[in-house]
Amino acid sequence: MDKDRIMAGLPLITLKDIHLTYGVSPLLQGAEFSVAEGERVCLVGRNGSGKSTLMKIAAGLIEADKGERFIHPGATVRYLPQSPDLAGYKTVLDYVQAGLAPGDEDYRAHYLLEHLGLSGEEDPGQLSGGEARRAALARTLAPNPDVLFLDEPTNHLDLPAIEWLEEELKSIRSALVLISHDRRFLMDLTRKTFWIDRGQTRELNKGFGAFEAWRDEIFELEQIEMDKLDRKIEREEHWVRYGVTARRKRNVRRMADLADLRQQRRDHRGPQGLAKMEATEAKDSGKRVSELTHVSKAYGDRFIVKDFSSRIAKGDRVGLIGPNGAGKTTLLNIIIGDLAPDQGEVKLGTNLEIASLDQKRAALKPGWTLAEALTQGGGDQVEVNGQVKHVRAYMKDFLFPPEQANTPVEVLSGGEKARVMLARALALPSNFLVLDEPTNDLDLETLDLLQDLICDYQGTVLIVSHDRDFLDRVCTSVIVAEGQGVWQDYAGGYSDMVAQRGIGVEARKAEKKEEKAKSANSSPNAPKKAQKRKMSYKDQFALENLPKEIDALDGKIAKLQDELADPSLFTAKPDRFAAASKALETAIRDKDDKEERWLELEALREEIDAENAS
Repeated sequence: MDKDRIMAGLPLITLKDIHLTYGVSPLLQGAEFSVAEGERVCLVGRNGSGKSTLMKIAAGLIEADKGERFIHPGATVRYLPQSPDLAGYKTVLDYVQAGLAPGDEDYRAHYLLEHLGLSGEEDPGQLSGGEARRAALARTLAPNPDVLFLDEPTNHLDLPAIEWLEEELKSIRSALVLISHDRRFLMDLTRKTFWIDRGQTRELNKGFGAFEAWRDEIFELEQIEMDKLDRKIEREEHWVRYGVTARRKRNVRRMADLADLRQQRRDHRGPQGLAKMEATEAKDSGKRVSELTHVSKAYGDRFIVKDFSSRIAKGDRVGLIGPNGAGKTTLLNIIIGDLAPDQGEVKLGTNLEIASLDQKRAALKPGWTLAEALTQGGGDQVEVNGQVKHVRAYMKDFLFPPEQANTPVEVLSGGEKARVMLARALALPSNFLVLDEPTNDLDLETLDLLQDLICDYQGTVLIVSHDRDFLDRVCTSVIVAEGQGVWQDYAGGYSDMVAQRGIGVEARKAEKKEEKAKSANSSPNAPKKAQKRKMSYKDQFALENLPKEIDALDGKIAKLQDELADPSLFTAKPDRFAAASKALETAIRDKDDKEERWLELEALREEIDAENAS
């Protein structure tokens, strides 16, 4: 667009008096929003408050029930979707280039894909969910639009990619609107805050760094006003019961005023409650929790862990930090005794009771209801820290209303599933909490409670996370991937590690380049590898047979979809409709898992072939 036509500070997009209702529940009630040229804005609010919905309205993707939307003529807008659609494109590069406008630089597509860990030659139909999100991020950033709407842009990114993205966003001229649960990301990038609270928006002309103190002050003032109203109602009710009768007209008016006060109190919507997190702690463990001595683990010729020694003591809060693919989960499993090292020794302490939180939510069975997920599949009671609670009462502790008890877990949002997994893990007796990406999909208030719980927990905590602020707040030490299987202990959190190390976490691709350079500069008389690398028989068998299994699932999915397309099935045979729906979800999930496994094996085969050919 012609920048000369826009005066500095003139809003590019403005929303006024926005109302939107889903079903019978109002989501937005008179919300206001604006973004001007070059502004850096964050949208904050509790999960379910309407942040993503308001962003979609501002981006022109959905219409409000009521209200006005203005966009400056000629302004270009790009929006990062949570679930991108790459159908119809031959390669990922084609998908990204299709988002460019006439006159945009084509090199941006290649540059962004490279930094997001994609080559551009990938088949869009074969991407994992995380890869599809990274492709969508490249497509959104490539055109350099006037306004960028980014909804959770750091999802599925590791630390090197998050820090690269921060620098990239700082360098562009586009106005930026961000939704994120990553505090550090928001603090580094935003200069203005819109807070969605109980259907309405409040504006702070400062970045996210000032938001939480401002929010708490508003809640405090609001409570003071409610206390004043309660006292006024109490005085008027006392007058009704014990006051001296005055002229009738005056009494009628005073009674009407009292009714208005009572209605005002009833209409008041207080802030959404907070989850009540309490861990069930087992008996104390020994002082030594896990001790690793010269531990090594390799897959083929690649070291995941190389000659690593460390000692985790009772009460430690240890973070595992590294880029995707560095082997964080492998090291975690070695530390807790679930995976044996190739070399070295692991000694576990006495009386260990481990409770784990899996980032993939694998412990949530698709057929379970919410109540069944919290009770491990049966019963209606949960024991927490020695106290027996009804499952519906425990649900309320984690902000689930009682009517959600029979809701299938597969229809829950990401934030709701995260709360379910936390509730399950915290109900188990433990003195060693193992948390793999615990911050995924949690809102900021729930993150605060989780941080407090970890700090108050009497046992030991091991955390894998890409959230720098979270690591700074809870960790007493971190174990960092240095590359080529080398891991190093550092005292303190993420920022302390950076201060000691001089740099943050580096991407794995830098490690690969370094290895190639060393290989090229090595002596020509260096001994060659005595043995060529091979795939295991199990992997070869899976690589050959997975395509057949995927084809069979395609056929099953098609049959189930045809069956469910019958409009009379739901009313005539509701049980069969439910069974077919569940079978379809399971088949689609199985297909996704098998496709992802096949892609991993195919990449491994290509890597081995390339090594053996060199």
